[in-house]
Amino acid sequence: MLTILNNKCNLTKEEFLSYQKELENFKGKDIILCPSTIHIPNFYLKDISLGAQNVSVNDMGPFTGEVSAYQLASYNVKYCLIGHSERRHYQKETNEEINLKIKELLKYNIVPILCIGESKEEKFNNKTKKIIETEILSAIENLTSEEKNKLIIAYEPIWSIGSGVIPTNMEITEVLQVIKNILPTNKLLYGGSVTDENINTLKKCPLIDGYLLGGLSLKPYNLANFLKQMTN
Repeated sequence: MLTILNNKCNLTKEEFLSYQKELENFKGKDIILCPSTIHIPNFYLKDISLGAQNVSVNDMGPFTGEVSAYQLASYNVKYCLIGHSERRHYQKETNEEINLKIKELLKYNIVPILCIGESKEEKFNNKTKKIIETEILSAIENLTSEEKNKLIIAYEPIWSIGSGVIPTNMEITEVLQVIKNILPTNKLLYGGSVTDENINTLKKCPLIDGYLLGGLSLKPYNLANFLKQMTN
């Protein structure tokens, strides 16, 4: 099972170094840590893979404030979140931009972790399937079969993130099956209000290959409990 830790915009330099010391105990786990970009140079863990939270659509050049895949690769970043709902909402990131970012990452052998999911309004208007299909198909446009197979897909229903409410396993399975109809061999993750209290329910969903954690990623004690329960 794959566990991705999305720290989002959290932790000072000192807090991040202290946080990593606690993560040193999580050996033998398949974990990817996605810290804030500013902390990437301070990453030192040997048993955890390094990921980024975002990447530029551009390679190199006069793009103030941007970080390119070329630069991420120079820090041995192996994975990168793409299309997170917060970026789609707050930064108005489009499906076309997400497609370009995926291509940039693949150029430098960084694995894209594509985040997709429907809003509360879309869910209640029975548009979940259409939204999922649209976001995936636009993201993989003009990619080769080999390139498509490298993507990891994270289903994060927007209405669930930070709400404490999660879909039923049946609802999750239905969405993951839609994804499998398009990308049958890719790893599929679930994210959205995942905790050490609901993992025993979520792990019964047969199509989930791992989890994308937000708030839980910042609580090492609860994270340790989550990882223990996930594998039991």
